[in-house]
Amino acid sequence: MEALTGHAPAVFPPAQRPYGTPAAEPCAAEDGPAFEVIYLLEADEHAVARLRDRLDGLGDSLVVVGGDGLWNVHVHVDDAGAAVEAGVEAGRPYRIRITHFADAGGPAGEQAQRAVVAVVPGEGLAELCAEAGATTVLARPGEPPASGELVEAIRRAHAREVVLLPNDADLRHTAAAAAEQARAEGVRVALIPTRAAVQGIAALAVHQPDRRFDEDVVAMTSAAGATRYAELAVAERQSWTMAGICQRGDVLGLIEGDVAVIGADLAETAEAVLSRMLLAGGELVTLVIGEDLPGTLADRLELFVREGHLAVDTVVHQGGRQSVPLLIGVE
Repeated sequence: MEALTGHAPAVFPPAQRPYGTPAAEPCAAEDGPAFEVIYLLEADEHAVARLRDRLDGLGDSLVVVGGDGLWNVHVHVDDAGAAVEAGVEAGRPYRIRITHFADAGGPAGEQAQRAVVAVVPGEGLAELCAEAGATTVLARPGEPPASGELVEAIRRAHAREVVLLPNDADLRHTAAAAAEQARAEGVRVALIPTRAAVQGIAALAVHQPDRRFDEDVVAMTSAAGATRYAELAVAERQSWTMAGICQRGDVLGLIEGDVAVIGADLAETAEAVLSRMLLAGGELVTLVIGEDLPGTLADRLELFVREGHLAVDTVVHQGGRQSVPLLIGVE
């Protein structure tokens, strides 16, 4: 997966802007904006009209052309992150390209210290993310972290620049509050609204602390947004779902938060979920296995992917005790 290629996820409103302060980079060109930002955008005409207004306020040389839901966006700005965020709010940007006009080698002076803070749903992923250099916050089943815990983790990272990965759609407001408090304490915080742990893993995989902060945030956001996610859960009671009525004890396959498959067997339900997700293509499947699942499940699912999709690789992580038995990501 290319670092700057892929669909980006929805972001928070401007009041909770995840890219820190809208200041220009210190090496911005004296005679104009510092960055050229180009991307393709899937969005409707009303969203594109709002996008034009926002980008016009951010920079110059604005060109937005297209139609029928697909647009080519070009703009010169000082804040590349804000330009990409505007596209994310309008629709689904991809093929993102950012060019710095004045400098191809990096900013003058010493690179600011940077860290990643990630919320993880199990001990196994906590260990994995820590090995990748992240400061982790464990979200135990039924015990989501409070904003104070996230602020403390940001402090514990001892960095001037922090990328925050909540890895849960329900933590968006908690993470936004923590980011605002940390910014008030002088830390530059980028909040990437990852909605699942597998999106956080994808973001960490492309994290490069030696490049510019905005560029790193854009790459991580793009990687996360290019990762479709799913999970398997067990129904606690009879309920109506998007896939029909489930009974207590049924295995539910949720794709991006919506129940897509109802089954009786966990392995068969997982295969059905993978089949649906891979219909849209993919290069890599990530499986995060809970501690209560048999070790043979991962082997069975790896074989299932390999037999049906020869060009798709599979990576398996042990998640330990987590809120759901299986997490799935497709990039």
